[in-house]
Amino acid sequence: MGCCVLAIAIMSTAITPARASDHLDTPAVIADPRADIGDLFAWISPDGNELDLVMTIVGHSFSDKLSYVFHIDSGARFGRTAASTVLVCRFASASAADCRLGSGDRARGDASKSAGLVSGRGHFRVFAGLRDDPFFNNVRGTRDVYNVAIAALASGARYDASGCPGFSAAQSADILRHWKRTDGGPATNFLRGWTPDSIVVSIKLAAVTRGGPMLAVWGATVGPKGQIDRAARPLTGNALLATLGAADESNRLKERYNAATPATSASFVPAVAQGIALYDGFDGRCGDSLLIDRKAPPAQRYWPLARLLADDRLWLNSRSAVCTQLFAVERAALNGEKALASDCGGRTINYDAVNVYRSLLADGSTTKIDDGVHADDKAHSTTIFPFLAAPDAVSVGK
Repeated sequence: MGCCVLAIAIMSTAITPARASDHLDTPAVIADPRADIGDLFAWISPDGNELDLVMTIVGHSFSDKLSYVFHIDSGARFGRTAASTVLVCRFASASAADCRLGSGDRARGDASKSAGLVSGRGHFRVFAGLRDDPFFNNVRGTRDVYNVAIAALASGARYDASGCPGFSAAQSADILRHWKRTDGGPATNFLRGWTPDSIVVSIKLAAVTRGGPMLAVWGATVGPKGQIDRAARPLTGNALLATLGAADESNRLKERYNAATPATSASFVPAVAQGIALYDGFDGRCGDSLLIDRKAPPAQRYWPLARLLADDRLWLNSRSAVCTQLFAVERAALNGEKALASDCGGRTINYDAVNVYRSLLADGSTTKIDDGVHADDKAHSTTIFPFLAAPDAVSVGK
């Protein structure tokens, strides 16, 4: 991180992360929260027959001017896809959904009932309506961590040649302690009771595995002037682009990032690498982040992981119906973790995703960073459609 960016960041009195993984992150989505994807989830059903998808939208209603898009790429192995299938949903009103899977199947009508709406050819089922947000995160603890890091840098901590900050043992302990607290007290889930509009889909695997059993999933919202937001893994766009930078710089990067696609994401690798380098220092040690290339020039040591994150797709092994953790497919393929070779990966609605994500950045483990929140306040199901718990004010039998 450059000295000018750091100076601007130090003058900031509070860094305020978004409401969820990717909530309210740029002016474009703030202007219309109905275009803002909060989170994307994807997993293989326990019976091994379906791809289950969830897209939460920050706004409490859908826009009749937007398309809500699930991109599902497929290939024979990780890293290469040979075919793509697109599921596009539009809403003339809250009770008038129109979802198309490629050019071969379509569901039209009221998708707001818990049973959902089955497509004409039976390839998918869709629900669209208010549900409890399954994402959980100690947002205020993260805000405090960023402020503690800024103070440590202002008091003398220095970046090494790779961009990793050299926090002392005491500074690192302070950072990790703040992550487990909310306003000085026990950690709490900032999203408790949040009820976004949600699109929930179950798709027969045969309809989306034309290129092979390895799937790569990402979501987007698209308006008349083009793509407004994109999302897949938690945190990438929101936590790794100008993390401690000025709001203007961060917004410019995120606007460009949200308008990009996996195929056009390479230009974000240096910026994402800078964010990874910052996280690598939070545990008081540099050089132990996931996939770090110690033989590369210092400025490029974090690029292997940065390329993966900038591409930003949820990878799933559809041959497996056992889904236990985020990054399972990537770690099996790139990090040689054989124990994960039979895991579907992806991201279920019950994964402790942000702690795993941040820990992999910090020291390559899944447990180093702990924000003190490990489950949502409501129980969500990965087996019973529409999976997400109903909001308190809405009956499950709606």
